Amino acid sequence: MASSMICGAALLGLSSQAAAAAAAPSADEVSEVVVTGTRIPSPNLESVSPVTAIGSAELKAQGVTRVEDMINTLPQAFAAQGAALSNGSTGTATVNLRGLGATRTLVLIDGRRLMPGTPNTTGGALSADLNFIPGALVQRVDVLTGGASAVYGADAVAGVVNFIMQKNFEGVRVDANYGIYQHNNSSDIADVVRTKARGAASPQFYQLPKHNVRDGEQSEVTLVIGVNAPDGKGNVTAYAGYRHVEPILQGNRDYSSCTLNSGDTFAQNGCGGSGTAFPARVGNQIVNPTGPGNTFRTRTGGDTYNFGPSNYYQRPDDRYVMGAFAEYEIQPWAKAYADLMFMDDTSTYQIAPGGVFTSTQSINCANPLVSAQEKALMPATAATGGGNCLTNPGGTFTGTVSRRNIEGGGRQGRTEHTQYRYVIGLKGDLNDHWNYDFYMQYGRVEFQQVVTGFFRSSAIAKSLNVVNVNGVPTCASVVDGSDPACVPYNIFSLGGVTTAARKYLETPSTQAGNLAERVVNLSIGGDLTDYGIKSPWAQDGVGVSVGAEYRREQLDYAADFISSSGDLAGSGGANPPVNGSYDVYELFGEARVPLITDMPFVKKAQLELAYRYSDYSSSGTTSTYKIAGDWQIVDDLRLRGSYQRAVRAPHVLELFSPQNVVLDGTQDPCAGLSPGDPKVATCAAIFKLTTAQVLAIEKNPAPQYNGQIGGNPNLKPETSDTFSFGFVATPTFLPGFNLSADYFDIKVKDYINNVGADVIITRCVNTSNPFFCNLVHRDAQGSLFLSNQGFIQDTTLNTGALRTKGIDINASYRTDLDRFGLENMGGITLSFVGTYLDQLKTQVLPGDKFYDCAKLYGTVCGTPNPQWRHKMRLTWATPFEYGDWIKGVGLSVQWRHFDKVTLDAYDKDPQLNNTGIQYASDRTLSSRDYIDMTATWTVRNTIKFRAGVNNVFDRDPPLVGQSNCPAGVCNGNTFPQVYDSFGRYAFIGLTADF
Repeated sequence: MASSMICGAALLGLSSQAAAAAAAPSADEVSEVVVTGTRIPSPNLESVSPVTAIGSAELKAQGVTRVEDMINTLPQAFAAQGAALSNGSTGTATVNLRGLGATRTLVLIDGRRLMPGTPNTTGGALSADLNFIPGALVQRVDVLTGGASAVYGADAVAGVVNFIMQKNFEGVRVDANYGIYQHNNSSDIADVVRTKARGAASPQFYQLPKHNVRDGEQSEVTLVIGVNAPDGKGNVTAYAGYRHVEPILQGNRDYSSCTLNSGDTFAQNGCGGSGTAFPARVGNQIVNPTGPGNTFRTRTGGDTYNFGPSNYYQRPDDRYVMGAFAEYEIQPWAKAYADLMFMDDTSTYQIAPGGVFTSTQSINCANPLVSAQEKALMPATAATGGGNCLTNPGGTFTGTVSRRNIEGGGRQGRTEHTQYRYVIGLKGDLNDHWNYDFYMQYGRVEFQQVVTGFFRSSAIAKSLNVVNVNGVPTCASVVDGSDPACVPYNIFSLGGVTTAARKYLETPSTQAGNLAERVVNLSIGGDLTDYGIKSPWAQDGVGVSVGAEYRREQLDYAADFISSSGDLAGSGGANPPVNGSYDVYELFGEARVPLITDMPFVKKAQLELAYRYSDYSSSGTTSTYKIAGDWQIVDDLRLRGSYQRAVRAPHVLELFSPQNVVLDGTQDPCAGLSPGDPKVATCAAIFKLTTAQVLAIEKNPAPQYNGQIGGNPNLKPETSDTFSFGFVATPTFLPGFNLSADYFDIKVKDYINNVGADVIITRCVNTSNPFFCNLVHRDAQGSLFLSNQGFIQDTTLNTGALRTKGIDINASYRTDLDRFGLENMGGITLSFVGTYLDQLKTQVLPGDKFYDCAKLYGTVCGTPNPQWRHKMRLTWATPFEYGDWIKGVGLSVQWRHFDKVTLDAYDKDPQLNNTGIQYASDRTLSSRDYIDMTATWTVRNTIKFRAGVNNVFDRDPPLVGQSNCPAGVCNGNTFPQVYDSFGRYAFIGLTADF
């Protein structure tokens, strides 16, 4: 097979399926070898850099329709954006290698960069969208450890994920998949929900699902057509596909049918929720849900709204893809090629109903919708005469008001991404020693989102200011003509909200954006052996590759006036426009230097060198480089190691996003304190408040607090250093077995991030350090969530550092059972991929000590970071067949393991230790083991069937209370992007060739 100048993979460390595919390619598979980690043509397939690969057989054995689900089974991949997120979802699916962040992982298609997936500013990060990848055409996925910026450019800090696509296909192929989740609701949490329902003023919000549920259906069909040129010099492989995913509600699982309170046990502390409840809250009163319907009673701590059940656990999704890969040999020295790829993906998030979120509102005392009993409990402000609204009808009540819009249903965001990617190029051999590759690439993403179910804040204020006009309650804004459309919002009576009022308050809001990436690349590679440039102890000469690249990134994003002005209540804050771009010019070069060949104890030794110079219009110049080598001692054992310097330049959102107040933190140590708490005096001194003012600071029942975030045009690039070394063993005494183990150590300096609202407020209260305390801005009520005047300043900076260390282990074994005396019983294949996470450290600011999140999760460490993860698959290629009808029957079982993790608040490190959120219910998320089973068989040699069940034993996910459940990544009392959270998944699929 001809070697390629682009990307690579070491087959010695592959999963068994990938190795098999590489060892025996079929006629309809790609004839080009793609080597991830270098552009240098390689006479063999051994990679100096550690690479883990997943072959097409392994991908299909998982039975999933989403590429993100394929990648997330790898131990090197940590939770990122995906289908199981709703609150904070961008509508995309991203990959986060090593837990260093999705923006530090570079995604490639056949060695060429995949553009960022969305201009949506919600996630604050620009990362490639895996939904763009047509899963049915993925031949192999290579995961390269550590920095690779010298080869591929910026963003390859944590590593590279390279999707090798199937090309040069001839014929017609239909690939179809169908899957469905099935779960038996038998969690102990059901008793918690029943107990809450019995004592709840509004028990209708605490309903349990039926015992046996089937939902979340997924289906996908892809058509592939390939045609060779009549002269045999070219090929076109075209595809088109459709995927449909049904939603799953949190209310359809008993363990997520209520939002759990943290405490000693969930049974003891029960269901929690949001202070924006139903019926309405006015001051310290709520409309009495037991009747008669228009009276107040005193609000209690149990008057919260169970916001979880209406959230999507799995978002619905419809995706269309189509495209073509073409190549044609114009001359022996010139092969033209083109990639044309298109996707349109629509996904909808749903979160709890909106309404009047806990905030300060004014209600005129003469409001005719308020009963006399209610008026007597509403104090009028001193400025309007004092007393209460019953005794002072000319006064005004100003205080906390909230009400959940139960009548309107959940808030939704319909998100559509339309993506295009075009590559055209020319490559070939200039002579026996030199070749070239020139290509131009254009990627574009168009984004549109329509959100519904949100109230306008300005309309809320008007709808509560109601006067009597000839016996008819009428908005004062109608009377004075400032808003003739206003309709009174009767929150003071059960059943008082009219459809007209809801339609007035609910206002759809739109946002749209475009993102474009342009790349021009020229590389020239050669073998210098015949020029005499080689080591005297080596058979082969030096291999080189040099080139230049230009890249431009551009983003435009804008929301309508309602959203951009911050008038959309419950959306997390204003959504300002973003516009920006930058260019980068680069020169790069690589060299592979064979040092020694066929000498005692040195079967082969070689060195790899790489360097890239980059000039960014936004952040200046950078240099990246690589020094790597391997030493094959004997045929059975090879050692390898590398050092790589990588960079990540700040992206457009980090550079140009306007400053904006949004939900950012999960705690306020000064809120909800009791008189005897020593923190009262501390908070009073730090924030210059009286004791009474500190005691009056309200704690948000839903742990969400405001932060001011935004971009910074003065950011400089991150730099990272990666060290790796390991071995590859292929013992001749055990044919079919290979084992690789690689140690990695990655450190990122000047990493671009927010310091973190939780870190800032915790440091302030614990140390009284003015640097942190001056970033805390409390509103007139001392709150950090009741209004946008209360927030923690948390804008983007070049902060401290990140560091991770660990060991990757890959093993595979393939043998016929004849070897063990089981004649004519077929063969077995065993594959294993595991990662030991030794450290996952963060240095918040330069000079700070690092804190380590390995083995931890929580409000600081985020998603679970297990110390050990692995997956192992055993496949039996059976001898069973039935004439020409059924052949190739295979059975496989896979074991996936996640170690337990501990709540970061219990860690002894003072940067993590937080006694205020130490709850026994959340202390440990126990380990999880999942068993998956798959069967494959071929009918009439042309139709390959697969069927199986993932999470065969229907294991429930580990649960966490809302005090330690960070918004966004934690959904439904767990981390669904990490654990199997929906039950067992049954699937069936086929690949039919014609």
